[in-house]
Amino acid sequence: MNIGEIAKRAGVSRSTVSYALSGKRPVSDETRQKIQRVIDELGYRPNASARALANGRTSTLGLVFPPAGNHYTGMQLDFIGSVVEAAAAYDYDVLLSPSGVDSDRSFQRLLAERRVDGAILMEIRLQDDRIDHLVAENFPAVCIGRTAQPDGDWWVGLDHTALTAACVHHLADLGHRRIAFVNRPEHLLRAGYESAHRGLDGFTKAAAERGLTVRTYCCGDDAASGQACVERILHDDPAATALVTLNEAALGGLYRGLAVAGLHVPRDFSITGVVAGRWAETVTPQLTAADVPAEQMGRLAVELLVERLDHPDAAPRHHLLAPPISLRSSTAPAYRHPASDTDLNH
Repeated sequence: MNIGEIAKRAGVSRSTVSYALSGKRPVSDETRQKIQRVIDELGYRPNASARALANGRTSTLGLVFPPAGNHYTGMQLDFIGSVVEAAAAYDYDVLLSPSGVDSDRSFQRLLAERRVDGAILMEIRLQDDRIDHLVAENFPAVCIGRTAQPDGDWWVGLDHTALTAACVHHLADLGHRRIAFVNRPEHLLRAGYESAHRGLDGFTKAAAERGLTVRTYCCGDDAASGQACVERILHDDPAATALVTLNEAALGGLYRGLAVAGLHVPRDFSITGVVAGRWAETVTPQLTAADVPAEQMGRLAVELLVERLDHPDAAPRHHLLAPPISLRSSTAPAYRHPASDTDLNH
């Protein structure tokens, strides 16, 4: 079935059918309805490539995400799923494109061949050349995350600075004085990942404000690295009573490391952090955390990109989210040794 057959059955020209489908030129309501009836009867679906040639739109969004390496974290998968689901609600497909040291050609093809109408970028760096390239190409894009100077960009971000600070204040209010920070892997910190840098900044400033003794650690995105990180924490400061983490992929290992050390959560040691809610609820006891609203962020990113595509001259907009800490079962007042009570009495 093609446009010619539709035109024949509707008693109009091929060009009229084309205009009715593309909207490039006005067609009377009566003619449009006649064409639509024929299309409905025949079950016609216009070829996507032909439609793109006709109206200059692919009805496809690009999602540019970091290469997986050995695996994706749960949070990354949540973001990918939320973007795909939200795009479908606007009748857009999603083309996934890895972007990293070994896969920049995929990103370049996405732009050069205009395979998509616009792009959503994940895992933003403070200085991100991908965004500079998109701006230079005048290519519509929205970021999940923000650069060091985000004012001219369209983005949806999580306020990692405020959220890690809130975790520190929560622990300090419970009497914890010696706290560790478990960040993302070292290579991501070196690469300038904004969540790792802003999270570290919020942690150190809040700890200084409360006069706490702290140590900071980078940790691989896996359980084994989490367990090894806890071993380092307890070796470096046996008196530590709590930790804050941004690394949900290492969460199970953090718990296991404490169990191996004979420490009960939260009686002997408290854990909190910035983690997607459904992952915080998979550990035992469930994690007290600032829940990352991945579904909301993916939906907002798609909404901003569709808005940008529909209104090319609109001023840049953004959303900065700071969800409250969800109190669960992994934090409690700091355990006080009998010796500490004796010292206080003196």
